[in-house]
Amino acid sequence: MTAIRWGLIGAGWIATKAIAPAMHSAPNAIVQAVVSRDSKRSQSLNPITIHNSYEALLSDPLVDAVYISLPNHMHCEWTVKALNAGKHVLCEKPFAMNVAEVESMVQAARDNNRILAEAVSSMWHPRMRRLVEHVRNGNIGELISIDSSFTFPAEIEGNYRNSPAMGGGALYDVGVYPLHAIAALIGDDAKVEIESCDKNIGPTGIDLTSKWQMRIDGAITATALASFQLPENQSLIVRGTKQSIELVGNQAFTSWHSPSTLRLGEKLEDFEAADSYALMIESFGNKVNGLDRWVLPLETSLTVAKMLGQLNGAHL
Repeated sequence: MTAIRWGLIGAGWIATKAIAPAMHSAPNAIVQAVVSRDSKRSQSLNPITIHNSYEALLSDPLVDAVYISLPNHMHCEWTVKALNAGKHVLCEKPFAMNVAEVESMVQAARDNNRILAEAVSSMWHPRMRRLVEHVRNGNIGELISIDSSFTFPAEIEGNYRNSPAMGGGALYDVGVYPLHAIAALIGDDAKVEIESCDKNIGPTGIDLTSKWQMRIDGAITATALASFQLPENQSLIVRGTKQSIELVGNQAFTSWHSPSTLRLGEKLEDFEAADSYALMIESFGNKVNGLDRWVLPLETSLTVAKMLGQLNGAHL
């Protein structure tokens, strides 16, 4: 199997603590090149090459695929440029700022015959995959409701998460995780209506907390909470006509290097410690190599982008 030579654009926390270590541990990945505003931080990722511009990395013939972890408002621009340079792309969540940007990214991937996926690592976790499988197989009966949350007290002073123009706010940062879980459970053809969306807007104009309720296909209720203010909690509970299923504990979306548990009715299913980032990198690399491996579908990323647009009151 050919090892995928990765180029990383951006060397922030997620690249430094999660993505680069996952690539170094994956059997089919090489950290070929890195570019960021801080050369010392780039070096800390232990790449073979450090570039001094994004364009130089995209022009590097030794780079097969690019991981983009730039501020949210830059995702679309550099994803499209990377695809047009002939690179496969794994881009951090949220995929882009709006539906139109996501559509342009998808079109660029198709035009260049490259693989593109949104890096929502939680969706690769074996426990999450199992929950989705249970629901889709009808093991809880007909779907009635989905309740989810991702909250934590964030320090965002001086951070792009504090800037509306850069795609900041709790909804775009942590709200994406519940939305992707909802999308995986309801499918990409479901009709989604926003029944309510309450936001606490901070002094810079971002949402510090967003709480919303959706009606899906006229019958299913989905509620979610995303916050930079509330105590740390992550939850996902799905109710059906037969029984409920939930991700046990308070790390529904970021269980990492720790054992985890799923409850189906009264039955518990235990999962060994897993690194969803490593599973994502390995799966994507295998897909690039032509193997039949699951990666987050572009249709689902578009579904989530439409949900975000509805929650932001955007015209679709």
